Parts: sequence; C-alpha cells; structure tokens
Amino acid sequence: MSTLIAISGKGGVGKTTIAGIIISRLMANNHHPVLAIDADPNNCLNEILGVEVTKTIGGIREEAREIAGKGMSAGISKQELLEIKIAESLVEADNFDLIAMGRPEGAGCYCYANNVLKNTINEISKSYPFVVLDNEAGLENLSRRIVQEVDVLIMVTDPSKRGLDTVLRLHTLANEMEIKYKKLVLIINRMRTQELPVTAQQIKEKTNADIIIGLPDNNEIAEYAENGRDVLSLSVENPVIQNINELINQLLRKQ
Repeated sequence: MSTLIAISGKGGVGKTTIAGIIISRLMANNHHPVLAIDADPNNCLNEILGVEVTKTIGGIREEAREIAGKGMSAGISKQELLEIKIAESLVEADNFDLIAMGRPEGAGCYCYANNVLKNTINEISKSYPFVVLDNEAGLENLSRRIVQEVDVLIMVTDPSKRGLDTVLRLHTLANEMEIKYKKLVLIINRMRTQELPVTAQQIKEKTNADIIIGLPDNNEIAEYAENGRDVLSLSVENPVIQNINELINQLLRKQ
C-alpha cells in the first residue's frame, strides 16, 4: 500500500526544494522506489532531482483532444492510447520515477481524458511504497482529485507573518474543499533563529497539526539553487537534511 505525501504552500518559500529533499531522504533510507509527481505547471521538481522531462500529462491531454477530433486508429481504444502515452511520459531514474503534470486543462475541458489520466495515475501509484506530490502554490491539484486521499499533507512556509497567515488560510481552504488527509505537518523554512515564532505555535494549535518543524536558512542549499544543482548530492551533515530525516522517521513511527 502506498503512502502519499503531498506538499503545499505559497510560492517562493522553498516548497519544491523540500519536496526534492524528502524524496532523496526516503531513497537514502531504503524507502524506494518513490514516485514523484510534479503538479506545478512550472515543472521545477525534475531540475531539483537532476532529471529531464520530455512529456507532460498536460501535453498528453492535448494530444488526446486532437486525436478524439480526428478519430481513433483501428485496434486501439482511447483508454489504451492514453495509458500508453502516460507510460511514455514516466521519467525513470535510480530509485525514483517522475511524472510531470504540466499545464492544467484549459477551455473546453476534455473530461474523458482527465478521468482516464487520474485513474491511471492512481493505478500507477499503487506500485510504489511512497508517492510525493509537489503541488503548485495553493491546493488546486488536490481539489481536482488527481489523487484520492493524502496520508501526509505538508504545508511549507517561511517565518514571516504573511507566510504563516497563508498556512492558516490554506488549512481553512483544505477543509472547505473537503481534502482528506491523515496527518498534517507544518514546516517553517529558512529560519534564522532556533526558536519557532510564537505565531507558528498558535497556528499549530489552530490547525491541530501533528508535527511542526523549523528548517534553518542554509547557504549550501542556496548555492545549489543558484548553480542549478540537484539536491541528491547535498551533504548528509547538512542540518536541513538531518531535520528532514528526523521528520521522516517521526512520520514512519506514527504509521
């Protein structure tokens, strides 16, 4: 049975970098293979993980729309064709695979294709012990039910008041959208002090979060980002790596 970890937060707080580090630490601790789903139209997770994406689910959706307009080839159904295309879009790497969602559906939504895509992704996910979903800013992909139920919902913010307030709004939105999750984790990223902000503790209580952790502002990670390097080669002595390792251990102990 798969464990689905979904990562959300406002833009610019290091959400995708944290998603990449979580994937790298799952693999390092022999919790693999991992399926990484990049649900951000900007498609940055592949760069964080050091792999190249050539096809996206959004592109497959458009192909399906065009093919449906022209008519199908004899001997193959629409569903079979979509499943083949999705398999072709899967980026295979050592101990993890990646699917990039690409752009969301546009005007004139092709609902049949969307349903097949969602069902196929859910079927593919069952083959992996861990699935990590990196959302675009907000919770739109979860609201579209790309995945059925989330085991761990991680909300990432920086220590600013605006960022912390955004987490509270995201939590309210998740409840309004009836997004189902079993555990809620708050990550305060890029902290410059060791003490969590008082507001963060208040938000933990308001959201009834299971875990709250702080990650320090880190020069090594900043340099990696500036130089376009992937996170898989970050030092295991890096304090961010160590904190995320401990987070993963806590989550696995609570399962």
